[in-house]
Amino acid sequence: MTGNHNPTSVIPPSAPHRETRKSAAVITVSDSCSTGSRQDLSGPAVVGELEANGFSVALRLTVPDEAAPIQDALRQAASSARLVITTGGTGISARDVTPEATRAVCDRLLDGIPELMRAEGRRQTPMAVLSRGLCGTLGSSFILNLPGSPTGAINSLRAALPVLPHALDLLAGHTEHAPETTAAADARLSSR
Repeated sequence: MTGNHNPTSVIPPSAPHRETRKSAAVITVSDSCSTGSRQDLSGPAVVGELEANGFSVALRLTVPDEAAPIQDALRQAASSARLVITTGGTGISARDVTPEATRAVCDRLLDGIPELMRAEGRRQTPMAVLSRGLCGTLGSSFILNLPGSPTGAINSLRAALPVLPHALDLLAGHTEHAPETTAAADARLSSR
């Protein structure tokens, strides 16, 4: 990895969390947090929200706003966890390169979840539309970029949480859907 990036992990990467659907990794992307000149508030907030929703955080990393360290961290996290969350680096300043690094490592991008996060964020602040966060897959891992502010990160994560279990099931190869009852199908169709 390049730069002065000094990742910190909560649980060693060799911990056996990769197999479980609810294993997660959190990567904070921030120049100042990676050098220790600023306290990371978003990473711990995201960890707390994930744990409150039944996820086990297998790995925590902090990297600078540089493409190569972000890409390396994404690959490392995807080898340790099924859900990989980044926080930070999704804005429009010159150093905000998390979306580009994410795009470079993903097999496929999923546009709907970032659209949902921005739409939900727009209810809180008009600035949410400036977030360029992406969502995609790397092997059987799911990568999601969140904003760097603790409030923006948590609001975005909460918008995405309802679809994450199903997405992780699909990535694990569990593609069978429970049969929909006639009443549920009728209710769904009548609500259109």
